Amino acid sequence: MAIARAGVALCAVLLSFVLSSAAWAAPGGYAPSPTPATPEPRAGYHHLGATTVGGWSGVSGRLRVADPGVRPGTYDFVAARFMARSTDGTAWLEAGWSENGWLRDGRQHVYTYDTVSRRWTFHDEYPIGPGDRVWINLESAGEGHWRAWLWWQGQWRLLTDQRLPIRASTTIEQYVEVYVDPAMGGYVTLPPAGFDNVRLRDAAGRSEFWRLGRVPTGAGSGFANYCLNWVNRFDTWSAATCAAARQR
Repeated sequence: MAIARAGVALCAVLLSFVLSSAAWAAPGGYAPSPTPATPEPRAGYHHLGATTVGGWSGVSGRLRVADPGVRPGTYDFVAARFMARSTDGTAWLEAGWSENGWLRDGRQHVYTYDTVSRRWTFHDEYPIGPGDRVWINLESAGEGHWRAWLWWQGQWRLLTDQRLPIRASTTIEQYVEVYVDPAMGGYVTLPPAGFDNVRLRDAAGRSEFWRLGRVPTGAGSGFANYCLNWVNRFDTWSAATCAAARQR
């Protein structure tokens, strides 16, 4: 029961932070209050991916950019990202790519989000588009600092360095997140958005692939209109609208 309550608290806090940052980013508007979240995705919010059971000091991998059907002028969003978070789910840093309805541009962006600023930061100096593959690295830098990096034109580029109340070895997530604006209903179409070559690093800096049988993991499953394709649990996989997944 304690684990279930922690899951409920994490989803509720996450959705609250996402919507508050969306309100900041959208000109002249605030997101409607959704139905409170539960560990099972509902009320427009879908988590598709996996979470470590136990602490790690870093994660890296390659993300395939998709062209989701995010509706301009809404609070829809799709984000494929890595996250390092506290075990109670109240503090985190995430990095990856996203498409966000309130930006009204129909484009994908490299982004970071953290619970210090509680804002989305879009790193548009690194333009991306559908079919691109981007390498992302999250790592503990000691003394409470966590950093996010992007591999770009032959070198690692620092996206952000945040001091957070997170241990140097903590919970790591890899997810495709889909949020459907409750005021609009329906669903957001998602061509396959994938991850590959996903590796975790321990406190000593040793790296290993995030794989079934080697890394204790809590894995999600498809839900409603969305399907997961575990090519190699858990270092190679994708999420998509089920119709798109069946066409592959």
